[in-house]
Amino acid sequence: MSTEKTGFDIHSDENDAGPRPLFYGWYVVAAAFAVTFVGFGAAYSFSAFVDALQQEFSASRGAVSLVFSLAGFLYFSLGVVTGPLADRFGTRPMAIAGMVFVSAGLVLAGFADNLVHVYLAYGLGVGLGVGCSYVPSVGTVQRWFARRRGFASGLAVSGIGFGTLLMPILAALLIGTVGWRTAYISLGILSALVGITMALLFVNDPRSKGLAPDGGPALPATSSGASEGTELRVAVRSRPFLTLYFAGLIASFGLFVPFVHLVPFATDQGMSAGQGAFLLGMVGVGSTVGRFLLGNVADRIGRQLALILAFAGMGVTLLIWLVSDTLVPLAIFGLTFGTFYGGFVALMPALVMDYFGGRHISSIIGVLYTSVALGTLVGPTAAGYAYDLTQNYTLAIIGSIAANLVAAGAIVTLRKPGT
Repeated sequence: MSTEKTGFDIHSDENDAGPRPLFYGWYVVAAAFAVTFVGFGAAYSFSAFVDALQQEFSASRGAVSLVFSLAGFLYFSLGVVTGPLADRFGTRPMAIAGMVFVSAGLVLAGFADNLVHVYLAYGLGVGLGVGCSYVPSVGTVQRWFARRRGFASGLAVSGIGFGTLLMPILAALLIGTVGWRTAYISLGILSALVGITMALLFVNDPRSKGLAPDGGPALPATSSGASEGTELRVAVRSRPFLTLYFAGLIASFGLFVPFVHLVPFATDQGMSAGQGAFLLGMVGVGSTVGRFLLGNVADRIGRQLALILAFAGMGVTLLIWLVSDTLVPLAIFGLTFGTFYGGFVALMPALVMDYFGGRHISSIIGVLYTSVALGTLVGPTAAGYAYDLTQNYTLAIIGSIAANLVAAGAIVTLRKPGT
């Protein structure tokens, strides 16, 4: 009996002349993993720099938080431009340009003379860099897979989880040993070496290698596959798109508050900067688990139900942060919150593919993520100013809980694709 050929099996069967080569889609997944590792690792390491930047420039926590919010607004909003560019010109040049921007922004931040220079260097560099690379990367992965799309998408964006785990810890170590300026420069050099090299692996469409999604034989132009899909102008007027947009917008007001404020919250409670970075690393661990777990589970129970669980789970786990001020319960919060957050990141692009097909996937994801951009611009900065006003994070956490629960309720109203 011959084995089923899924594109993932590297073993030969009795009819094969030799071992089957690894399906190239997994190389595309590896490239997306590396690009998201570098881009979001650089972005989420910012929490480790908050105290150093406050002290260096005598700035409020709200003013420092705006650095991250500007970067987040840019990298989520730019997808509306970079998505169509990737659909037209290919993902590889966009991803390479993105990695150059990220690296340059980090290096230039290390030479900043004032907080405005950090806004320009880090905010523009990391914001433009992730904006150029993220949406094209995750969009391309969707084209290479059908049956295992949830798993492949989760694996690709698990780079965000690993970046969130490792980069803040590395940043805290570097800040403690060589100072925040050299830390930024070192992270910039590392980002260039890893990100640009791996971005060279991107190939936009499986048909260019004579393949179909999941590694089958190439489909004719009239067959269902990446060549079909809803036009952008039609998709953005549809009820499923508007529902996803609203959910992404409202959830993002609270979604990124822990990524900026968990480390300074920990140091406010008397913990070391290293312990704070460890807590953010737990978000990264959970995020990685969530991408695999909820991405894989979603292929069985349905991606809509899995996304509802992701939003509701983030809202519920934020209650742990609300009542915690010591290391162990905060680590539990980071791990559980990260798990549901990772599911959200993996599932949104896969749901877009389910509803609208692959032809304009990067363009549609790019427009969808402007919702996340707006929420990211407001949420972490508002949380910082709320802290400056009240000297605690109670208002910010309660607002984050409410936002995620409303988003979960919105996804409940979605109809299944094709109905």
